[in-house]
Amino acid sequence: MTRGKLRRLCALVAAVLSVSLVATACGGRTASTDTGQESKTIKIGYIAWDEDIALSNLAKAQLEAKGYKVELHQLDAAPLYSGLAKGEIDLFLDAWLPSTHEDYWNQYKDQLEDLGVWYDNATLNLAVPQSVADVNSIEDLKAHAAEFGGKITGIDPGAGETRIIQDNAIPQYDLASSMTLQNSSSTAMLAALDTAVKSNTPIVVALWHPHWAYSRYQLKDLADPKGAMGKGEQLHVLGRKNFGKDFPALTKSLQALKVNDEQLGSLEDAIQKAGEGKEADAVKQWAEQNKAFVDSAFAGV
Repeated sequence: MTRGKLRRLCALVAAVLSVSLVATACGGRTASTDTGQESKTIKIGYIAWDEDIALSNLAKAQLEAKGYKVELHQLDAAPLYSGLAKGEIDLFLDAWLPSTHEDYWNQYKDQLEDLGVWYDNATLNLAVPQSVADVNSIEDLKAHAAEFGGKITGIDPGAGETRIIQDNAIPQYDLASSMTLQNSSSTAMLAALDTAVKSNTPIVVALWHPHWAYSRYQLKDLADPKGAMGKGEQLHVLGRKNFGKDFPALTKSLQALKVNDEQLGSLEDAIQKAGEGKEADAVKQWAEQNKAFVDSAFAGV
């Protein structure tokens, strides 16, 4: 080989190595952080539901304390599932199955990993204040629609419960001519509920278990003799494709994670009382008060 050819070959090798190093330095995904040898950010997507806000913030605090880099991204359900399927989001801790998120699961399940169930007593409900004495079933709403201004106060338009109320409950109980589902957000629904309870005004809202509202207000779930709101559901942890391979220790902990009503309710309540923007402080204080649970839940990570 001539010196000229050798110089050209060396230049080519140097260029290839330079591109490779730049790509790595610019943030390309690297090997698993579970080995402790590489650094990798875990992107947790969450929807603005209280149990998801609570658990996602708790996971972020505990994982960062153990050396992980964690980003939280609040999204509506549709872009969250899409991002998870594309690998743009790594983890989602609040998948309601088999009913609420059924459409998203059926669409994307081949690109996702189900990492287990952490809560198995979830229900979707239409609820009213206990002071509304003459309405005890969804069947009663039609005759008493005027008391509620002819509306059901709903949550996010893209939420699975929204679809279930609109497509199942309203037609099955013949409410279309007397009541309208008004959607906005979970935050707006809770604000309307708070105002109605304080002013002793009748209101019917889209709600669910688990939720801190049941401990703060005196509410009752309307009976659902037709089963329009669906049966009890489970809350799953979902990961992007190959999440288990990339994070074997964390996956093992997530698969074993179990949270009961008392634990979740107290965590949600702590975050609510702390106020928006102070979730990290609330989670830190709660974790200190519930050290045995936290240590067990994230053991081995």
